[in-house]
Amino acid sequence: MIGLIGNGSWATALAKLLTTNNNQICWWMRNEAAVEHLKEKGHNEQYLSAVEFDRALIFPTTDLQEVIDQCTVLVLCIPSAYLLEVVNKIPKAAMQHKQIVSAVKGILPEHHQLLQEYLVEGFDINLDQYFAITGPCHAEEVAQERLSYLTFSGTEATEAKAIAALFETPFLKTTTNNDLWGSQYAAVLKNIYAVGSGIAHGLGYGDNFLSVYITNCYREMYRFLKFHFYDKNPDSLKPDFHTAAYLGDLLVTCYSLHSRNRSFGNLLGKGYRVSDAKLEMNMVAEGYYAVKGMKEVLKSIPVDMPILNIIYEVLWENKIPKHAFKDIENLLS
Repeated sequence: MIGLIGNGSWATALAKLLTTNNNQICWWMRNEAAVEHLKEKGHNEQYLSAVEFDRALIFPTTDLQEVIDQCTVLVLCIPSAYLLEVVNKIPKAAMQHKQIVSAVKGILPEHHQLLQEYLVEGFDINLDQYFAITGPCHAEEVAQERLSYLTFSGTEATEAKAIAALFETPFLKTTTNNDLWGSQYAAVLKNIYAVGSGIAHGLGYGDNFLSVYITNCYREMYRFLKFHFYDKNPDSLKPDFHTAAYLGDLLVTCYSLHSRNRSFGNLLGKGYRVSDAKLEMNMVAEGYYAVKGMKEVLKSIPVDMPILNIIYEVLWENKIPKHAFKDIENLLS
């Protein structure tokens, strides 16, 4: 049985993929009302409610220990801002023989780390136990069974393919790579840049501007990834960054109307204050938290990322979006 920890739209989409393949899932949710609704009605009342589940395949619970005890594969799908309050309830010894699959697309607040770095340090896991899911893929299109793609990253190629096979369906294709570090940081960065894409849209910029903006964002992302793999570790394996997990995920998150980060930015561009935009959103915009974490990461990685810095100023230093994008205009080429 597979353990699924989280009950938002992305967790619900992953549950659909797993159960389409007749996998049984022990599904942890925060509140008893959501559990009871899923047991009785066969769908998640709050997220992707059109998705109907085979109730013989789902075992929803609020008991985290039950999930840990019954499952050897744990899929973590909670926004990074709230993840550790759940993860830290898991006994360290319970993690030792689990396969841990991260569907988290952010940096852990305060620690400014990727999840696997925290688990290696705090839970003594080995990296070969850990796998990461990255896009490009929106939960809404998975729910509609529209053809989508996911990348599964892991240090052990055979195990990564086995994990990917759990999720692959006629409408979901999978690929694998061994780039845990880069694929997850690309997922962090694309959410930040998508907030900027939404701000631009809210301010009235058109597609022509957005295409140049996103091109420059990718150039900035590439510099960051290149430093780690080509400059800092010149003898390491060189991932292909011009693929779906990197460039593709950036494109869809910046352009799609399904993107919560783009939607969050759009509110800011239309004049909402950050605090009001957060209240307006029904889902967490990872880019808001991620940009603060990236500012800390960049203190030890000497890479120039001016677009990221300007988005940080809007989100955390109250810079007026219109003025911020005038500055961005002067950066683009």
